Amino acid sequence: MAKILIVDDEVGIRELLSEILRDEGYDILLAENAGAARAMRNAGRPDLVLLDIWMPDTDGITLLKEWAANGQLNMPVVMMSGHGTIDTAVEATRIGAIDYLEKPIALQKLLAAVKRGLQRPQAPGAPAPLTLAAFTRSVPLRELRRRVEQIANSSRVLLLRVGTGSLAELVARSVQSGSPAWLDLSAISAPLDINQLQATQGGVLFVGELARLSRAQQKNLAFAVERLDRYDLRVVVATDRNAEGLLAEGWEEALVSRLFEVSLAPPSIADVRDDLPELASQILMHLAEGGEVPLRRFSTAALNQLRNLPWPGGYAELRAAVKSLALGTLEEEIGAADVRRLLPPDAAAGSVGVSLDQPLREAREAFERLYFEHHLRLEGGNMTRLAEKTGLERTHLYRKLKQLGLQAGRRHEEG
Repeated sequence: MAKILIVDDEVGIRELLSEILRDEGYDILLAENAGAARAMRNAGRPDLVLLDIWMPDTDGITLLKEWAANGQLNMPVVMMSGHGTIDTAVEATRIGAIDYLEKPIALQKLLAAVKRGLQRPQAPGAPAPLTLAAFTRSVPLRELRRRVEQIANSSRVLLLRVGTGSLAELVARSVQSGSPAWLDLSAISAPLDINQLQATQGGVLFVGELARLSRAQQKNLAFAVERLDRYDLRVVVATDRNAEGLLAEGWEEALVSRLFEVSLAPPSIADVRDDLPELASQILMHLAEGGEVPLRRFSTAALNQLRNLPWPGGYAELRAAVKSLALGTLEEEIGAADVRRLLPPDAAAGSVGVSLDQPLREAREAFERLYFEHHLRLEGGNMTRLAEKTGLERTHLYRKLKQLGLQAGRRHEEG
């Protein structure tokens, strides 16, 4: 029988609805708040959700938006409220809810809404791409999302000033408002035509690195920028060059001026390293929801290893690594050993160099940081093995790691 998740902070409502629906033969899952609802939804995979709007921690509309943003709104959701308004019902429907019930809920209305929801065909295709809205616990990513939305409300062009470890694609996906249409101009070598812009109407044009565009692709970009209003398009481009650098390489001054009108310097993966476990976990969940990988989860040790890697290729590299881990792991849990097999620490450590154009003391400290990061990854954070490998006494080792700003502690002993 179908499985139904009931989310309501009032115990009496949960008990009443569960009793009614169990009598009808449904399997019931219960959650008293948004946190419990997230866990139940991920573990139980309900066929339908009854979701209260007014809850103390996170309201139902916000949770609905979160599920929609990270591609998890692939089950019917019926909203419930004792203080609802027409505006709230319209907003819930716009986000993706299929129905709206006012409390006190009449028995026949409840059963009819559940029946309609369960008879509703599954939405075809893969879930919408991940956006910044999916990362609710990261303060830097929440702030970045607000800045991106504020800019997108006023400008059709956004230039991202990025370097190693870029989150450019994730930012660009977050600019998409209504249409999921997406066109990567760096993947098109032939002349761009009106039909392609029409097909992307209301969507986003993206360039991951301006400096890599050929002269023909630069002309395509200029062609598109001139027609943004006509086709309700937005363009998001990223580069580590400044305007003068592009002009020196032969770019048209008018196009460069237009692109650099509004710019933003988003954080890199290194800047949000503490949030990398959430990034990796959400990417894994999104891939599973889209049927691209089997259902998997990360161990704490695996997430710690991923967090300590440099990710010079940014979001695209991280997503590819998560997908490879999920496909290449035989067990349900992805462990630290799986990460080590896929991402050898030697290769990762070698991707970050130490600048020789700095004072000796600073260069030595940079090298020591790379050295200890490398061996922390290699030993999975185990301090006993790390002390043996580096030839340092444990007390001295802890002091050195603290001095270099590297995390160490008893929690690593189990790595």
